[in-house]
Amino acid sequence: MPADPAAETTESVKTAARACTVCTGVLPLGPRPVLRGNASARLLIVGQAPGTKVHASGIPWDDASGARLRQWLGLPPDLFYDEDCVAIVPMGLCYPGANPKGGDNPPRPDCAPLWQARMRAALPAIQLTLLIGQYAQHWWLGNRRQPTMTATVAHWLTYGPAFFPLPHPSWRNTAWLKKNPWFEELALPALRQQVRGAIHSVMTS
Repeated sequence: MPADPAAETTESVKTAARACTVCTGVLPLGPRPVLRGNASARLLIVGQAPGTKVHASGIPWDDASGARLRQWLGLPPDLFYDEDCVAIVPMGLCYPGANPKGGDNPPRPDCAPLWQARMRAALPAIQLTLLIGQYAQHWWLGNRRQPTMTATVAHWLTYGPAFFPLPHPSWRNTAWLKKNPWFEELALPALRQQVRGAIHSVMTS
């Protein structure tokens, strides 16, 4: 960690993060940190960790979950991947391996303490941070979060305008979406409005 993290640029933090090898011995596919964002970005997306497809491509949300997330946000790929507008810093920067019970392992616990605050400090223009899944919500909301992820998402108004909690857009959560129709009926329109506001502010600045 540098002596003065506030003096770092987004490029210097990204360069340092992409060279990180802290978890080399426990990552089944080895380290390949994936993160994006320039200092002008107004929207920050904090997800869980890359999957195997993202590990292979190096492009965050380059999978079916990413397609659903872009649909939720109402952003075409060109805007979603515009680093001047959108920063993407998952809780775990590298693929953590498969969980024998299904899906992937949780993000490596070593990762967020190293990079979340450091990258956030290098993103001074962020207006809205999307907290996708329980790990991001636990880290950024702390004791302000509700007892469950569902309850935290249902209280999205409580966390605005700085944060907007979301479930993971994995297709594994299709049953959750059917069980919680309020998310698509009420939360998504509010989300899209806030995302448009953040993106519009950087496009017109």
